[in-house]
Amino acid sequence: MNNSESTYLYDGTWDGLLTLIFWLFSKRIKPFGIKVEEQYEENLLYPAIKPMIASDFSFSRKKVSNNIWRILFLVFLTEESDKELVIYYVLLNDFKYGNEVIFRRNLNCVNKALKYSRKVSHEAHKWKGFLRFSKMKGNIYYAKFHADANILGILANHFVKRLANEYWVIQDVGRNILCLYDKQEVTFCYGEDIHLQIHKDEDEREMEEIWRVFFQTIAIKERKNLRCQQSFMPKKYWQDMLEMEDKV
Repeated sequence: MNNSESTYLYDGTWDGLLTLIFWLFSKRIKPFGIKVEEQYEENLLYPAIKPMIASDFSFSRKKVSNNIWRILFLVFLTEESDKELVIYYVLLNDFKYGNEVIFRRNLNCVNKALKYSRKVSHEAHKWKGFLRFSKMKGNIYYAKFHADANILGILANHFVKRLANEYWVIQDVGRNILCLYDKQEVTFCYGEDIHLQIHKDEDEREMEEIWRVFFQTIAIKERKNLRCQQSFMPKKYWQDMLEMEDKV
């Protein structure tokens, strides 16, 4: 069977994906698909191949602009089923067009890369403003969220700067990932490693109730417009926002 009719597997990491892509370039292989090994469902018509290759960062010597790397990394954070192939073909066309490739809107891979990256960037921007921290016992601040894209790392980098002098935990509930910050470094915990017990500080409970009353008090019933409200604060964010919990 032609190698181009095969699906190639990688470990699910950014470095692992780039290593595989540049290995495929070196072998002149255009794959049928690229998938995360743990998530792949066997297909008898198109067998999967897991190349035995070590991490190779020779691709870092290639003159790809920082802007293109940023766009492609945002694509990688999506849950789109074809994201790996989009990244593959953008980099493949970069050999031909150089860093001007990102302006080649006639290329389907470029259009998808720009669309996917904008969607991730927009969602991350929203959560930087909508994320709600609650004070736990022990002076630790906790926040949770549900997101379409895997943006926990982006939010962590943002709040390391904003809350540099606090202990905090951010949880991506849907993916079951925790980010912990101890005023010095960030640590990520995954899946079965998470054993989290939430115990809110008494002062925090009082402040939350004050905030709920304030939010309800300032609302003008006659000017209530849910459609307008949802355009600024989409409903998918409500379940993780204190002031909207009773509306979910």
